[in-house]
Amino acid sequence: MSDKNESYMQTALKLAQRGIGSVEPNPAVGAVLVKANQVIGKGWHREFGGPHAEINALENCKTLGVNPRGATMYVSLEPCCHQAKTGPCTEAIIAAGLVKVVVATIDPSEHANGKGIEQLRNAGVEVVVGVCETQARLLNAPFFKFTATGKTWVILKWAQSIDSKVAYTDKSRERRWISGEQSRKDVHKLRRRAGAILVGINTVIADDPLLTARPVRSPHRKSTGALQGLTSNGARPSKGKKATRIVLDSHLRIPLDCKLLATTKEAPVLILTSQQTLRAHSQIVEKVNQKGAEVLAYPDAPARSNLYFLTSELAKRGIAQLLVEGGPTVIASFLKQRLADEIVVYITPKILGAQGGVGINPPMAELTEAVDLYNVDIKRFGDDVRLTGLSKKALDEISICP
Repeated sequence: MSDKNESYMQTALKLAQRGIGSVEPNPAVGAVLVKANQVIGKGWHREFGGPHAEINALENCKTLGVNPRGATMYVSLEPCCHQAKTGPCTEAIIAAGLVKVVVATIDPSEHANGKGIEQLRNAGVEVVVGVCETQARLLNAPFFKFTATGKTWVILKWAQSIDSKVAYTDKSRERRWISGEQSRKDVHKLRRRAGAILVGINTVIADDPLLTARPVRSPHRKSTGALQGLTSNGARPSKGKKATRIVLDSHLRIPLDCKLLATTKEAPVLILTSQQTLRAHSQIVEKVNQKGAEVLAYPDAPARSNLYFLTSELAKRGIAQLLVEGGPTVIASFLKQRLADEIVVYITPKILGAQGGVGINPPMAELTEAVDLYNVDIKRFGDDVRLTGLSKKALDEISICP
């Protein structure tokens, strides 16, 4: 039975992955209904504010014409028992007549933290907790960190050639990117996860980026086969989350005609500068504000890191995930200050030599300590290779032993 429990939970976890990029800052959750050793319903949390995985799985049963009474539900996170944007999942489970719920891990949120499990047990539903728990916690690591510590999950991302160059010296259209098209599409998936996307001012001056996720993902794309009818609430397709776009700009060098400042109505822009610059360049601050961007100044305290100030400020604003897409100096700064939780590197099979511009190695050489990565995943995107790993600090904060 233990093997079957794990097998069904693995299915629930795979379903949950489909919500990543659409549900944040909520956790990604999947659910599977089983009756007489047959899967009779599947569901996952498809978008922020929409029905939860449990509700979608029960709805899938109805679509297939199956009565879920007497079934077992496998769900990757403790069912909610509070009224939020949607009704309590525990009440729906009890009303459907399920006899057993297998939960991967407890939801550590203040409104949950075992309350949902307690409510199910009080109603006579058997509850088993802890099946595939580590995988479930890793799947929603940013959620668990933010809930447990109140701190923002920091993702460092860059692309490089084999000889560690991150850009061409020639910035023609044909040589605008180091990585291939499939890798760039994957980066947009990363952007959809994040509540904020950060670059340094040199990147803005050199590349004039938009820093938006493209194309916008619609979580209500048409389903086929056994999963048809998973969503029947008539909601319109999501227009996508609007991540805050952040520029590290200590001396307020941001061009007033850049794409970021031209698109502040589409997504927020935050410029991080120093108190000294704020006082010395009030006219530039006013012009930036008139374009709809916010200027935030870090304190004039030499002993205090402006990056710690920024990540603390983002946490106060409820931003659970920060994607750092800056150049080598910005990347190395986050590593030096031990702020990185997740590292994503795209390696393209090119040796640029003299055609390569900025290299990642010089700033990295200034790190005084090695950075070990855990739970490493390697995946191919066309000819590129993506390497993803978590820091020891990140695992400690979500209570997972490396």
